[in-house]
Amino acid sequence: MSFVKEKNRITYVQNGEMLAEITFPALENDENTVNIDHTFVNDVLRGQGVAGTLMEQTVEVLRADGRKAVATCSYAKKWFEKHPEAKDVLR
Repeated sequence: MSFVKEKNRITYVQNGEMLAEITFPALENDENTVNIDHTFVNDVLRGQGVAGTLMEQTVEVLRADGRKAVATCSYAKKWFEKHPEAKDVLR
């Protein structure tokens, strides 16, 4: 599975159809902090750990860029609760 990483978004597209996405736009008043605000996984990929992989890759991107995050997406909030090793990226 090959994900496309952009500055504030990671997607998985297959045959021209977006099947998974996570978005983390920068906060208006702080370019070094993003809001993980949306996680989407198409039904055909549910239960395969794709949302978790999106979160792991987001954490990697944020660490590499030296950015911090707040999470308003309900999935992201729950994911961070289950993964204390990634809480260093939270503001």
